[in-house]
Amino acid sequence: MKAVILSAGEGTRMRPLTITKPKTMLPVAGKPIIQYTIEALRECGIKDILLIVGYKEEMVKNYFKDGKEFGVNISYETQSNLEGTANAIGYASDFIDDSIIALNGDIILDVSILSEIIEDYEENKPDTLMVLKEVEDPTGFGVVEIEDHNVVNIVEKPKKEEAPSNLANTGIYIFNKDIFEKIEKTPESPRGEYEITDSLSLQIEDGKTIRGHKTDKDWLDIGKPWELIEINEKLLNNVKMDIKGRIEDGVTIHGNVFLDEGSIIKSGVYIEGPVYIGKNCDIGPNSYIRGNSYFGDNVHVGNAVEIKNSIIMENTNVSHLSYVGDSILGSNCNIAAGTNIANLRFDNKNVKTVIKDKRIDSGRRKLGAIVGDYTKTGINSSLSPGVKVGSNSSIGSGVLLMRDVGSNERVLLKQEHIIQHKGNDE
Repeated sequence: MKAVILSAGEGTRMRPLTITKPKTMLPVAGKPIIQYTIEALRECGIKDILLIVGYKEEMVKNYFKDGKEFGVNISYETQSNLEGTANAIGYASDFIDDSIIALNGDIILDVSILSEIIEDYEENKPDTLMVLKEVEDPTGFGVVEIEDHNVVNIVEKPKKEEAPSNLANTGIYIFNKDIFEKIEKTPESPRGEYEITDSLSLQIEDGKTIRGHKTDKDWLDIGKPWELIEINEKLLNNVKMDIKGRIEDGVTIHGNVFLDEGSIIKSGVYIEGPVYIGKNCDIGPNSYIRGNSYFGDNVHVGNAVEIKNSIIMENTNVSHLSYVGDSILGSNCNIAAGTNIANLRFDNKNVKTVIKDKRIDSGRRKLGAIVGDYTKTGINSSLSPGVKVGSNSSIGSGVLLMRDVGSNERVLLKQEHIIQHKGNDE
């Protein structure tokens, strides 16, 4: 059995993080999202993997190369036009032998899901196996109706009262070769794409067997920026104490910390794990690093900085006397001295943020800023909860930022100065 992973899209809901990186390459707990899927497949004995790439594909190819370093064999196909999931899976028609696992590259799943479905597929030999999970609100998913373990109907994002069940399609499948015949016959959807669920409907019409495999194991779809923070929180719970770098005298550590080679934690730093610190980082002195924080390679954290529950990507500098809470800072950012990134509203209500021009509730009481790559802040600037700043932008000194800023933009504070001569008053 082989596997195909879909990794061609940008992930526009994750902007500004995906302006410069494909979503599947965003880091959580020390690895790109897609690497967790590749490693899960490897643990289940799946060594031949096809990656369907497109948006900024060179980043994926340069990182994974032929896959040998990761214990697998990786090949690539470029989805030149993003024309839907059926179109993407169709690129595996010459890659398949007898069966193939297909899944998205932007999910984190329990390894046991894969071992379960491989066993189920080999025992029952359906034409297609679809992994299903019960959800409270099925309206945002493809929802299926099953009879005697077999899928008999698929409804995409139904109204709640029209949902045939609360069984959501996870986007994880095992196919035999028949699916590629159906993909060839799949019509264009109203969205202008070729949907794999329409291909599955053709299989149902043709009397093929689609087995629904219900799972209660973890399956996490990362679609919005704060979900990256949430999965980082979850995965960091697996971090073991491992100190490869150097810790000076006077450092206090509670909980598990991974410190990679070439990194140093300077005197006076107080760490509450779990925390992951990459290669060649410089932390402190006298900083406070709170739980569920992740630092990529070559991150510098200055004197008297506090960082809580945040993702700081590679080559980013957080200068002295700054605070970063529940935030994501992209690569190659410079956070100037005295910058404060707030994570809590005055009224204690959930933080709202803008996704695709629509202001939505994040569901989080604490959420800071989402900052794109190559962005800078000036001294004593402040970012309000939930704001997003695009890539290669600058937030000037003393600015209190209360709304989103796009890429390649500069925000400056206009001040009026009164300059007086300090003579004796008459």
